[in-house]
Amino acid sequence: MPTDAPLLFALEGSQDYATRVAGRLGCPLARHEEREFEDGEHKSRPLQAVNGRQVVVIHSLYGDATHSVNDKLCRLLFFCAALKDAGARRVHLVAPYLCYARKERRTQYQDPIISRYVAALIEASGVDRVLALEVHNLAAFDNAFRIPTQHLASAELFAAHFAGLDDGRELVAVSPDAGGAKRAEQFRLALERRIERPVTSAFMEKYRSNDVVSGTLLVGQVQGRTAIIVDDLISTGGTLLRAAQACHAAGATRIFAAAVHGLFTGGSALLDSPLLERLVIGDSVPPFRLPPALVARRIDILDTSLAVAALLAEEYGLSLEEERP
Repeated sequence: MPTDAPLLFALEGSQDYATRVAGRLGCPLARHEEREFEDGEHKSRPLQAVNGRQVVVIHSLYGDATHSVNDKLCRLLFFCAALKDAGARRVHLVAPYLCYARKERRTQYQDPIISRYVAALIEASGVDRVLALEVHNLAAFDNAFRIPTQHLASAELFAAHFAGLDDGRELVAVSPDAGGAKRAEQFRLALERRIERPVTSAFMEKYRSNDVVSGTLLVGQVQGRTAIIVDDLISTGGTLLRAAQACHAAGATRIFAAAVHGLFTGGSALLDSPLLERLVIGDSVPPFRLPPALVARRIDILDTSLAVAALLAEEYGLSLEEERP
């Protein structure tokens, strides 16, 4: 295992998250420069010598009010290539939210598999290893890359949170579609270990044709139980809302939902429904599309930086620092 501490870089838009990771590792963020040009082009470069060093680049690839997802991806590729050109021995990309991960298979004639194209671009820029948090399809993520990958699942994080809310009622872990059943099962097992009593499972029927979603069958027993709906991300919120409605109709007494990546491209539609008692998300994507008052009232945001820091500490032989405010 390498013993020299890596240099940690964070591109614009990911500094807050990266600062928490760096603080837990006791490694300050390395300095770099990002410049904008009048025609919309840009450049970035490290301001500390990287020749012969191991480098970790932390960048969450979601679009925001400043940069589109494509802008962020392009900037990341250029920066990683610049690191390798400057002599970096190894470049380790940490992408808490990995863009285009949902387009991992063909659903129509001559469809693109964009997750694989993104992987090829990342590899071509000189990245040696990729760490991502709760990807849409783990098998597709592993198969898209020809370089080593690490996947950080959310099961233990969410299980720790919901174990603290346990009121003794029967619990059921619900997947909002059959494709997420393995994710919900991981969460179910983790929660069961923590509360030391059985947790059952259920899943929703779901079919998608272009933007039209159908399917209303709920498989599993939720009547009289606390239902926890688990997914990887929230875009418009429609999938979680359908599952919440089905659980309510089937007699669930309390309904929670959890998803690592809160994009909220549909605004507050999901939170406007009174069915969800509470929504739990990770911090890979700040809920910037929602009013802060609504976020404080309806959402719990879990810190994923400790789990990321723990993986990096193991990778580079570092010790975790005590939690800092």
